[in-house]
Amino acid sequence: MSPVDALQDIWEDATTQVVASTLAALVPLAVVVVCLLVPQAWHVVRHVVTIAHEAGHAGVAALLGRQVRGIRLHSDTSGLTTHSGDTKRLPLALTAFAGYPAPAVLGLGAAALLGAGYAFGLLWATLLVLVVVLVFIRNVYGFLVMVVAIGGLGWLAWAGPDPWRVGVAYGVAWLLLLGAVRAVIELHGSRRGAAGKGSDADALARTTRVPGLVWVAVFWLVTVACAAGGAWLMLGDVLGG
Repeated sequence: MSPVDALQDIWEDATTQVVASTLAALVPLAVVVVCLLVPQAWHVVRHVVTIAHEAGHAGVAALLGRQVRGIRLHSDTSGLTTHSGDTKRLPLALTAFAGYPAPAVLGLGAAALLGAGYAFGLLWATLLVLVVVLVFIRNVYGFLVMVVAIGGLGWLAWAGPDPWRVGVAYGVAWLLLLGAVRAVIELHGSRRGAAGKGSDADALARTTRVPGLVWVAVFWLVTVACAAGGAWLMLGDVLGG
C-alpha cells in the first residue's frame, strides 16, 4: 500500500460516523472510575492527563509567540514544559493557567466528536496530538512513554476491532474529563506541603497577585463544568430521559 493510499484510508476511517450504544459509553466510564479510585491504576493512566496538561502549556505558549524549548515527563507522573520569550505578565499567566484546564477542554472536544459519531476520528486526532507532543519531548522516560502510547494507539486505530476502537475512544474522553478533576483535587492537597509551592496555581499567584487558592478553585470550576458538559454530550439521551 502506498503512503497516499494509506492516508486516504485513514481519512475515510476518521470521517466515518459510528452509532454507538449507551453501553459503549457506560462500560469505559466504569473502567475509568475504577482507574481513578485504584492508586496503582491511576498512577499508570495519569500519564495521559499529564501529557494533555503539558500539551496545554506548550500549545498556549506557542500561540502567544513564546518559544517552546521542550517537554519532560517523569516517572512520578509529573511533567515540565519549558519555554522562553516575552516576560510580560499576561502571556506568562495564560501559559501557566493552560495546564490544568487543558485535559478537561480536550476531553470536552473529544466528547463532542463522540456525540457527533466520530469515534474513529477521535482516535486518529489523539494520535496526531501525541506525535506532535513527541517532537518536543526532551527526556528518555518521556520519550519511552510517548513511543508506547503512539505505538499502542496507532495499532488500535489502524487494525483494532471496531468495538474496541469505540470503547477506547470513549475511555480517552472519560479519562481526560474525570482525570482533570482528580488532578485539581490532588493539586489542592499538594499545596499544603512545601512540594506544592512550585505549582501552576502558585506561579499564577506570583504573576497576578491573586491567591493560589483562588486559581485552584477556578481550575476546579472549569474542569467540573467540562466534565458535566462532556457527560451530557456522550450520554445526553440517557440523562435527558
